[in-house]
Amino acid sequence: MITDFVSEYSKLLVSHPEDISVSVKNLEENYDEITIIANSEDVGKLIGKEGRMINSIKTVISGCKAKGGVNYRVNVETKK
Repeated sequence: MITDFVSEYSKLLVSHPEDISVSVKNLEENYDEITIIANSEDVGKLIGKEGRMINSIKTVISGCKAKGGVNYRVNVETKK
């Protein structure tokens, strides 16, 4: 559910939606790390001015935390 949302929302923001991929790693029992992998041209669009765009994504994800009880950390990386 979370990965689908992050993937689809990220594809709406970038110029190269075909390059978007999202992975989730379970780091601890109630802690997951979401990594958005994007084209190097699109990383700035995902982060936004002063980090506002990535913070808005984190805010929406925190609503899922209330339902599932899992904490999330979101990272944006360039496609290799």
